[in-house]
Amino acid sequence: MDRRSHRMEIIRRAAVLALATASVLAVALGCDLVRSPRREAGAPTAPTGGVPTAATTPEAPAPDVAAGSSTHRLTVDGRPRTFRLYRPATLSLAKPVPLVVVLHGALGSGRQAETAYGWNAVADRHGFVVAYPDGLHQSWAVSESCCGPPVREGIDDVSFITATVSAISARLPIDAERVYAAGISNGGMLAYRLACDTTTFAAIGVVAGKLLGPCPDPAPISVLHIHGTADSLVRYDGRPGKLDNGGVGLLPVKIGGAPVPDQIDRWREIARCHDPEVRTEGTVTTSRARCPDGRDVELITIAGAGHQWPGAAPLTAAERLLGLDPPVTTLAATDVIWAFFADHARQG
Repeated sequence: MDRRSHRMEIIRRAAVLALATASVLAVALGCDLVRSPRREAGAPTAPTGGVPTAATTPEAPAPDVAAGSSTHRLTVDGRPRTFRLYRPATLSLAKPVPLVVVLHGALGSGRQAETAYGWNAVADRHGFVVAYPDGLHQSWAVSESCCGPPVREGIDDVSFITATVSAISARLPIDAERVYAAGISNGGMLAYRLACDTTTFAAIGVVAGKLLGPCPDPAPISVLHIHGTADSLVRYDGRPGKLDNGGVGLLPVKIGGAPVPDQIDRWREIARCHDPEVRTEGTVTTSRARCPDGRDVELITIAGAGHQWPGAAPLTAAERLLGLDPPVTTLAATDVIWAFFADHARQG
């Protein structure tokens, strides 16, 4: 083999290795490449460094949005951002309707989340709108050291999500008391940031995520958290996951903090909840605490489950070969989260 051919073979092998590594990270952190001070909505914000920023400017509002899936753009902090929106064809707009914001995991996208987790079908059955925002560089900034390029660039993703809610509310009759956020992994971490830093959302649903960064004075909120005890990326016991790099380098990832049950206990204290009622069915244990003003804080623990969205489509052959965590079938997370949301409008 001559020198040029040898060099081309090295480049080819490096590309194959990079693609395989990206596939592992994507699915592991909540994406599926194979299946392709408190702020109000729309308020201007400042990035982490405290440098003032221009007000959010969504694109010109329209009186309505076509039924089905559509792509939308807006500008936040001078950056173009995108999100997908699903409006069921049979949804009546004669009165305000709920909105669920679904947040993808690291290396995911709005389209991937729309495809993977079955929210559109649930929206068709129960009558609500679903938004699927896109993280810049396919990740979300949720703390000073997580996750990925948005952290290095000082992205304010809380501002983006609240601006997305405002943009949708300008086009459709959204019920401001029934706006919800659900997310997996890095997206679940952002859902917790929304609970910490805004009062826009009536409830959040988190799968395989946790709260990172300071949250000194959040408002009471209803929380549903679903987590597997064998999750090796966002660990149930609070120790660093296997992709943790201390929050340094080109792709900072630092995921530690308190164990999941301890974090849930804090949200129960915030909402002044009663002692939880605990029930176990097979591998699924539900710990539900009732709170004043109709709120609830609930933890669903799945024994032996890894880093996955329960009830999602089975792994492909390629994903099985990569050793990825299969979705458990003992729980349909999307149905469970929507049922929780449906019971919890915003209070106060």
